[in-house]
Amino acid sequence: MNRKLAFVAAIVAAFVVTCQTADAKHRRHQDPRLAAVELGVGAAATAGYFAINNWNWKWNNTNGITQLGAIGATTLGCAAVSPMVATVVLNRVLTYREAHILIASCVLPVVGPWLVNQAYDTHPDWEPGAPPVTKPHHKKKK
Repeated sequence: MNRKLAFVAAIVAAFVVTCQTADAKHRRHQDPRLAAVELGVGAAATAGYFAINNWNWKWNNTNGITQLGAIGATTLGCAAVSPMVATVVLNRVLTYREAHILIASCVLPVVGPWLVNQAYDTHPDWEPGAPPVTKPHHKKKK
């Protein structure tokens, strides 16, 4: 019974996390093709990790690389290759935000891009060439 309850709670939590609130001001800062690049390069890095381990689920040190070394190598490879692939796919130079989103998706797959977007939304001056942000002026009540 506890397993079933935990399973249902996990499913409900997964659906709650995917829900978004309505926001008329919100605009996507990311080209939809970047999501495909994130998914493709991330899947290739995961396949590379399993290939290093001879396609075994349980890690066995047959080739002299530790599990942490394989994780680090595939993460660095993903972070290095994903901006290159995205540049080819988009056929233009990436913005800083896009490049950082791609790198963050390799380090923290789901949370990383969201954190980078929130950081760039909070600090728009990080992006060179971005229009200056004007904050609305509020009158003080007397």
